[in-house]
Amino acid sequence: MKRISYCLLLAMLLLTCNSCKNTEEVKEPRYLASATTTTVLYSLDEEADAIKPAGEFLRGSSVEAYLETIEEFDDVKYVKVVLDGKELYALENALVQTPQEVVKEEHVWVRTPATILADLELSTIAGFADKNSKLEVLGFDTLKVDGTVVTYHVRHGKVEGYVYGKYTVFTPEEAALNYNAEVLDPHHSKIKNSFGGGAAIGCDYYPVEKPSFEHNPMPKACYSLYLNNGSNVLKSIESYISFAKQSKINTFVIDIKDNESPGYKADAMKQYSPTNYKRAGDKEELYRKVVSRLHEEGFYVVGRITCFKDSYFVQDNPHTAITEKATGAPFKHNKAYWPSAYDRRVWEFNVALAKEAVEKFGFNEINFDYVRFPDRMTKVEDIVDYHNKYNESKVQAIQRFIQYACDEIHKVGAYVSVDVFGECANAGYTTAYGQYWPAISNVVDVISGMPYPDHFTNGYYGISKPWNHPYELLKAWGKRVQDHQAITPTPAVVRTWIQAYNVMRYVDPEGIAYDAENVKKEILGLYAADLTGGYITWLSSSSLTKYRQQLGAFQIDYYADWLKRQ
Repeated sequence: MKRISYCLLLAMLLLTCNSCKNTEEVKEPRYLASATTTTVLYSLDEEADAIKPAGEFLRGSSVEAYLETIEEFDDVKYVKVVLDGKELYALENALVQTPQEVVKEEHVWVRTPATILADLELSTIAGFADKNSKLEVLGFDTLKVDGTVVTYHVRHGKVEGYVYGKYTVFTPEEAALNYNAEVLDPHHSKIKNSFGGGAAIGCDYYPVEKPSFEHNPMPKACYSLYLNNGSNVLKSIESYISFAKQSKINTFVIDIKDNESPGYKADAMKQYSPTNYKRAGDKEELYRKVVSRLHEEGFYVVGRITCFKDSYFVQDNPHTAITEKATGAPFKHNKAYWPSAYDRRVWEFNVALAKEAVEKFGFNEINFDYVRFPDRMTKVEDIVDYHNKYNESKVQAIQRFIQYACDEIHKVGAYVSVDVFGECANAGYTTAYGQYWPAISNVVDVISGMPYPDHFTNGYYGISKPWNHPYELLKAWGKRVQDHQAITPTPAVVRTWIQAYNVMRYVDPEGIAYDAENVKKEILGLYAADLTGGYITWLSSSSLTKYRQQLGAFQIDYYADWLKRQ
């Protein structure tokens, strides 16, 4: 191996120089740079007259570089460095002067579909990069401790913006892979797309790092009361607090926006949907007071937002709507207009509203409801236009919205929960409206099924009149949820909506009343299936009179009792 020692040559020159008395090596601070997360450093074997790899070290690491001590082997130059007290050698081009220079990659590839942000603070969307897309790297913000980039500044075709580094890899070969393909691909390939929701295998199942905010701890089990955003309800918050203190209730879920029922005049409404802003009650101070009082009393507070059922938003943004092909007019479904879940502007609106609520009032968590396409659409699919700009399936669009929402809301220190139909526990198919349990559970912090007993048909799970057998029904449903959770790489906490209203008369005029005993049976059924994340009461009126009739069900610490049985 041809070797040249530049330090030796330099020393000889210095000895011949009468004015140079000090031959001490000069060291300067430098940083390790690389086009991947690590940089190879080398050790010098004097006896063998060779240099060989000593290991991989994280880029961004600071070293002391002896820039005049250079070894050359086969026309490659190596600079002596000291890292953690150990003398090693680095390639010349692996040393840079500033931390801003340590990222050397010119391109990255997207391993999972990723939203390209136009603005990191405002969470506005510039475009979208599908799996295996090649992105030109224009810059980056910061490095994590593992050498990965937090956010890249990128160009994708004509779109310039920002992509989170966690969605990227360094080679197209890596990007083409699916996570744990030998296990997950065969499973999801068997899931039928019977109703047009999309193939399960088309979603992303890479593990997701779920946050745990030190300043915002989530209870092990949330025992939750739902409150609508009516002024009479919110103004009676002291009565609800007094009631909760008689029980194990530790969480309140409060409406921020329901279809045609916006809670307060939010800045996000003013920007994205003036009609929502106009129709909202001027109750910002009331919300601030309510959330503050609940926090003072030690309650965990969740803000509920309906997403893709929003007639006011469609009124202001008709180009975002699901439309009739024949006329181009917004399509009315279930007495409401729906912006298409494919449309990124409605994504931006709901996330901006959520972030504002967290920052203004201090909500611990945002709960998204109606995170789906309209249900019961199979007979009209041919006559409506969803305006599918990115050629996504429904299940893909729903998962990608959740990825985007979680990324942006986590930045302001709050958790994200998503509501899904009870049907999502069923095995073997993706739903027509785009909800597929593993695809959602893998991304979101909390998944909240809605297995209301009077929504199940007679004979479901082999149970006659299941609405009259809440324990048996919820236990059977919960076991099917567990099957989905088991095949989900990073499953969410399961916190379930329970029926707190009486059986609807159109279902069964002789159905049981959901009093304390029957509400208790629902919750016990969940815990019998080892779904321990807690419950949320669905009672649209938020009637305190009705809640008082159910007090006995709320006085039990179900999680503590479950732990004793383990």
